[in-house]
Amino acid sequence: MSTAIIGAGIGGLTTALTLQKRGIGVSIYESAPAIKPVGAGIIMANNAMQVFQQLGLKSSIEKAGNKISRLRITDPQLTDLSVIDLHSFEAKYGVHNVAIHRGALQQILAEAVGYKHIHLSKRVSKIEKGEDFTIHFEDNTAVKSRILIGADGLKSVVRNQLFEKSELRNAHQFCWRGVGEIELHERHHHAPVEAWGKGKRFGFVKISDKKIYWYALVNSLSSSTKNANLLETFREFHPDILAIIASTPNTQIIESEIIDLNPIPQWHSERVCLIGDAAHATTPNMGQGACQAVEDAYVLGKLLDKGLPLEKTFADYQRLRQKKARMIVDTSWRMGQLSQIENSWGIAARNTLLKLVPSRINQQQMETVFRLATV
Repeated sequence: MSTAIIGAGIGGLTTALTLQKRGIGVSIYESAPAIKPVGAGIIMANNAMQVFQQLGLKSSIEKAGNKISRLRITDPQLTDLSVIDLHSFEAKYGVHNVAIHRGALQQILAEAVGYKHIHLSKRVSKIEKGEDFTIHFEDNTAVKSRILIGADGLKSVVRNQLFEKSELRNAHQFCWRGVGEIELHERHHHAPVEAWGKGKRFGFVKISDKKIYWYALVNSLSSSTKNANLLETFREFHPDILAIIASTPNTQIIESEIIDLNPIPQWHSERVCLIGDAAHATTPNMGQGACQAVEDAYVLGKLLDKGLPLEKTFADYQRLRQKKARMIVDTSWRMGQLSQIENSWGIAARNTLLKLVPSRINQQQMETVFRLATV
């Protein structure tokens, strides 16, 4: 009987591939009707790319995306406040950060896993726990599995049905994400930008030869936020940013509130385990949500390499992963609050502080994020 994985996102597919490479059969159940290139962009940071290198996917991901060698925080006019150079990490770990369309990455992973192992239009309605798990779907079908992995995201059905009650936290920020086609200045080709303004910010990165992934956030204290005219909302930002917004059809813009998961104490129980957002959903401010799910899969794989049966890896997996994942969640939350300050004096102090942080401190922080767990 194969292991059941609920969710065919980046975390679920990476976990499936990790298990397959160690001789464990998997069946993935995904609520969506298809795996296709929809959605927006994502940056696979150095830590995730190290894992993909070990899984044999580094080259295909790099070819489908755009390599990133610097990270920039700027003011609304794109004047640098903080720049982090990534070349030393590229040399140390042998991989680049890669910006890529989320749908393209998902397809690469799905092809590596094999579509025959992915069951679409399977939305879970109920899970019964007995000698085996019986997983019921909304299409009135059911399957049994001895081991269950919940990779079903922020509002995980697996977590909500089999674990203690959890709490979602609203950051009170509203986000638009889009993919446009526009020629960027060369200085932006390998350096994503996040421009911090007054209670708002705008980020963008090149994800292929012609496509730009961008996101825009405002403090969602107004009932009119969802109906905002983005060009008007960001009118004081650099013309390059306004051009990026204008290049994107409204039909290609995704809207959402920024929400994370209040850290939970338990990620596993006997033969069920949570990974990715189901276990430790974070706000997107560090670009580490999917990367941390990839790290989850990596640690499970390394524990299996020690000869443990899958269900016996879960306790050590939580022990090895929980501290770092919690650090990412907490740091990302604080960054989200800092970046959205509305007070003019606070903004001036924040921007001055960003300029004064020594590069070695930024490098140390990046090393903490990029270093994989020793198993």
